[in-house]
Amino acid sequence: MTTHVPPGTTDQAVADMRAREAAHSRELAAQGHLLRLWRPPLQPGEWRSIGLFAAADAGQLEQVLASMPLRVWRTDEVTPLTPHPSDPGTLRPPAAPPAPAAAP
Repeated sequence: MTTHVPPGTTDQAVADMRAREAAHSRELAAQGHLLRLWRPPLQPGEWRSIGLFAAADAGQLEQVLASMPLRVWRTDEVTPLTPHPSDPGTLRPPAAPPAPAAAP
């Protein structure tokens, strides 16, 4: 997600927009749509984020992204993800080892 603040936007307008975005992000997280946010290395003046979202399909994801206040200043690049068969987060925990046998 890359944000470009329009020239001439006041610092107060930017601060207000960021506050609205933060509040809405908390709502999306509570709803289970926004799972994680990261800030990649940035150049001076650059404003980017990487987000992990959950949605039933591309249409729902677009609705979620469009609901975010910063979307009016932001462009989004979406990379759909699918589960990996070796993802440790989806593997079942290993079975417990057998109990030691008692010696006679």
